[in-house]
Amino acid sequence: MTRDELRAAVLAALGDVAPEADLGRLDPRAALRDALEIDSMDFLNFVVGVRRRTGVEVPEADYPKLASVDGCVAYLAARLAV
Repeated sequence: MTRDELRAAVLAALGDVAPEADLGRLDPRAALRDALEIDSMDFLNFVVGVRRRTGVEVPEADYPKLASVDGCVAYLAARLAV
């Protein structure tokens, strides 16, 4: 997957847990939980959605690395050697 495809996968997973959010206006460096007002269960569902779309298993210890869209893309790119 390319970085653009990873970004699209992350945004799609976010859209599943926060369908009312305007993801086009989301600052890619913003903390997702604060910016989208999602709780821990929504965040877990987001991580599951990312795994489903990318095939990357994210251990719980790495959840802080998924704090922003840019962080997610960087983490996934490193795991997939993109």
